[in-house]
Amino acid sequence: MIVSLWRVPVGELPSWPLPPGIRPWVVRRRATLATFWVDYRPGGDLAYREFLVALAVRQGHRLTAGCVAAWVDDERSLAGGRTLWGIPKELGTITVRTDSRGALGELTAPGVPAVRLTYRDVLRLPFRLPARGHLVQQLSDGSRCRVPLRITGRPALGRGRVTPGPGAPLSVLGRHRPLLSVALRDFRGVVGGPADSGHA
Repeated sequence: MIVSLWRVPVGELPSWPLPPGIRPWVVRRRATLATFWVDYRPGGDLAYREFLVALAVRQGHRLTAGCVAAWVDDERSLAGGRTLWGIPKELGTITVRTDSRGALGELTAPGVPAVRLTYRDVLRLPFRLPARGHLVQQLSDGSRCRVPLRITGRPALGRGRVTPGPGAPLSVLGRHRPLLSVALRDFRGVVGGPADSGHA
């Protein structure tokens, strides 16, 4: 998993739909995005690759996040993500190639100019890092869903760059560099759980 954190001018955000009552979290006229390139390997429920974009949002006075765009290369993941959690997954062709120090990724999908990732480690940390969070998504019936996320992995700080083709909705990423990029190797993750059916 390669995660990059971005701060971009709010006026450059694509017109991503958000659930009613949910607004981007804006500080000094900038919004916060996170991009995820993930290679889910055999051993879990499904083996597939994913490129996902999350936006930091406010729900009342609470800070949370929502997935605003996602592509996967597995139809079962697409159907499950949309039906169970309202994650707007689309089908694409995704490659994630890794070596001992970095990764290269690429997404191609119908109607979407190619998006490419380059990442190199700078500092590996000698421990496993656990993290928890949740997404707020809107289901097809209009209700909201809170999706718990739990991950752990061996982290490394690095330098990443995501380069989208011209004219893509994600072209905003090509005009900025991420504040931070982190690789999680040998990661384990759980999406959903007992709370994922509760309204947010």
